[in-house]
Amino acid sequence: MGGIDLRDQSVIELGAGTGLLGIVATLLGARVTITDRAAALEFLESNVQANLPSELRPRAVVKELTWGEDLGNFPPGAFDFILGADIVYLEETFAELLQTLEHLCSEQTVILLSCRIRYERDHKFLKMLRGRFSVYEVHYDSSKDVHIYKAQRGSRKDDF
Repeated sequence: MGGIDLRDQSVIELGAGTGLLGIVATLLGARVTITDRAAALEFLESNVQANLPSELRPRAVVKELTWGEDLGNFPPGAFDFILGADIVYLEETFAELLQTLEHLCSEQTVILLSCRIRYERDHKFLKMLRGRFSVYEVHYDSSKDVHIYKAQRGSRKDDF
């Protein structure tokens, strides 16, 4: 997997937790919406404030997003990239996560998900994802057992 130029790209991070992905994307020049459930927002906001220089903070917005709910608060197809790290683990959220991905994606949007495939349910999510998007494994770190998947609408397999 080559590099990705995030300068001036519109990025959303799902299930951000600490917000590390969104913070790094902001440092790399993206305009980033960093999302998680309401209970995580206070910690997430404090992390963003503590880890971004003041001049970059306007490029990172922390916003509540519970998958499958209030999607009207997010413009459909408005993001160049959707990022998620270790967000595939609760089977009861898979349908809502897919609904959210479909809402946020345009034909050009690139979804990048990193995860460990621990259980059969993780394979089930990948099968569900492949039913709606073209999905490719773009990296595997065998030392940490972490996979990175790229997903897009349609059948393009553009490398980056």
